[in-house]
Amino acid sequence: MYVKDHMTKNPYTITKDTVISKALEIMQAHDFHRLPVVDGQGRLIGLVTGGLVKEKSGAESTSLSIFELNYLLSRTTVDEIMIRDVQTTKPDVFLEEAAQIMIDHSIAVLPVVDDDKKVIGIITEKDIFQAFNDIMGYQKQGSRFVINCPDKPGVLIGIGQLFAENNANVESIAVYRSEERGTEIVVKASGEIETDEMIRILLDAGYHVTNVVQTTYERSTRSYPIPS
Repeated sequence: MYVKDHMTKNPYTITKDTVISKALEIMQAHDFHRLPVVDGQGRLIGLVTGGLVKEKSGAESTSLSIFELNYLLSRTTVDEIMIRDVQTTKPDVFLEEAAQIMIDHSIAVLPVVDDDKKVIGIITEKDIFQAFNDIMGYQKQGSRFVINCPDKPGVLIGIGQLFAENNANVESIAVYRSEERGTEIVVKASGEIETDEMIRILLDAGYHVTNVVQTTYERSTRSYPIPS
């Protein structure tokens, strides 16, 4: 999955001569907290965030009255407070690479730029969270099976074959490894077969099913007991 599949395209941008009060007004009106700062050709030169405005203006600790503070914000441009060394990403970068940049630099947003450094999108930690849910099929109709299994070649093929033989379409699949539970394969599937019947088939084949949750079209969920 690529950044371009989950970024906000053609985001709002401002220039460095925009006053802080106007930047805040744009963020509040559209319910977001970051604004790329661009030059006359749309190339990225900085970034302003709501948190940065509070920090630089002393909005939470200043002794200024609200009127004095508003006057200050209406006279100060973003050029005086913006982040200049901005981490960015490209649209064709894998999503996990963008997520790692955020982790490495303890940031929650990446402007997306083209080869000319022009801003063409923006991706945030919220977009990453949504992409994770999309990959795992969390909001889609179907049943999620958690299967504890040996960590060895061929296991995934065997499980997938059981679903295929019973007209269960695998919507997503993931492998997790932990010291506490070992290796778990998580399968989200939909199809004609009943969930409880698919549980029985997996158990009869010798697989250790530990958790099953069904999601309906209305996004309500139901947990299934696992037979001992």
